Amino acid sequence: MDMPLPKFPLGKGIEALIDFFTHHFAFITKGLSRVTETGIDALVEGMLFLPPWLLILIFAGIALWLSGRRIAIFALAGLLFIWNLGLWEPTVSTIALVLIATLVAVAIGIPIGIMAALFNGVNRVTMPVLDFMQTMPAFVYLIPAIPFFGLGPVSAIFSTVIFAMPPAIRLTCLGIRQVPEELIEAADAFGSTRRQKLLKLQLPLATPTIMAGVNQTIMLSLSMVVIAAMIGAGGLGGEVWKAIQRLKPGMGFEAGLGVVIVAIILDRITQKITTRKSVNL
Repeated sequence: MDMPLPKFPLGKGIEALIDFFTHHFAFITKGLSRVTETGIDALVEGMLFLPPWLLILIFAGIALWLSGRRIAIFALAGLLFIWNLGLWEPTVSTIALVLIATLVAVAIGIPIGIMAALFNGVNRVTMPVLDFMQTMPAFVYLIPAIPFFGLGPVSAIFSTVIFAMPPAIRLTCLGIRQVPEELIEAADAFGSTRRQKLLKLQLPLATPTIMAGVNQTIMLSLSMVVIAAMIGAGGLGGEVWKAIQRLKPGMGFEAGLGVVIVAIILDRITQKITTRKSVNL
């Protein structure tokens, strides 16, 4: 049954706003899209230029250096299994998208988190926005990306950055605010400036919490990149999407298993880095 009052024109207002930005700023977004797409293609082609076995050994070596032997063995076995399934190119594409989206999200999110920790006014504005961003269904972020950047990996990265950024902001702010007040007072007593306190006290002590935020950002980026296959992101998500369209459950399960293996490798590496930082402190 329809409500007797006139419908609030929220949807029309949002469409008008998107149309306004698309009409007046399309030249910026299209230019940004071309630059970003060129960067993505260069990264993917550069990774695919190497033989799969060599790139797998490089990934396993990085895992060994950052996280230890057990994770390196798992990375080696997992990536060899993905190669055996014939999913190497989609996997490389997915890893490239996750890396780019995570770098952008962290580069934007950590400075905002620092500002939110240091200034109460910024914190009061930022936290409700983060609540809104984290409760909005992931699919909704795909909608505004298409008119600005068109179908393809650039729209996928745009929506992934928006979706994955909140943990980087929230945990950076939390880590800095959890620094004991006694240490802040001691730094003040020695005449430290705000910059010295931030760089030499607050950020080092907050590093484990910040790294936990980076870990969550990576995981959310991976999940969103898979969802973004619906707008042409490709990668392992694209293989899952093809399997759904063609009703091939085996093909979809193989691609889904590839996503799980990549997620476990990235998660364990970042968790190990976080643990190492905590022990060093």
